Amino acid sequence: QVQLVESGGGLVQAGGSLRLSCAVSARTNTIYNMGWFRQAPGKEREFVAAINWSGANTNYPDSVKARFTISRDNAKNTVYLQMNNLKPEDTAVYYCAALRGWGEPWPSNYWGQGTHVTVSS
Repeated sequence: QVQLVESGGGLVQAGGSLRLSCAVSARTNTIYNMGWFRQAPGKEREFVAAINWSGANTNYPDSVKARFTISRDNAKNTVYLQMNNLKPEDTAVYYCAALRGWGEPWPSNYWGQGTHVTVSS
């Protein structure tokens, strides 16, 4: 029903920036609340950001609130994650997801394949 494809990951130096993209496709053209999550090696998957269907509401954990920005362009069926002032601890596989609703613990019905982000010191 929903397919998500992430892109934009790569290797960046500490203090640098990356913009991740998530292409969203759904046969019914339903517009979902969307989220970004990340998983570092040996760690649990962590919530990074959420945006509601219209883009009017966003949510971030304290670990990224001052540095990351989630946005969307519904005309292009794309969700973005702008990551600034990157730190080595941001190194992880980043996943795009379609949320079931709105609020913690941010359960998701659909996931992308993930894109790798590596921040060098």
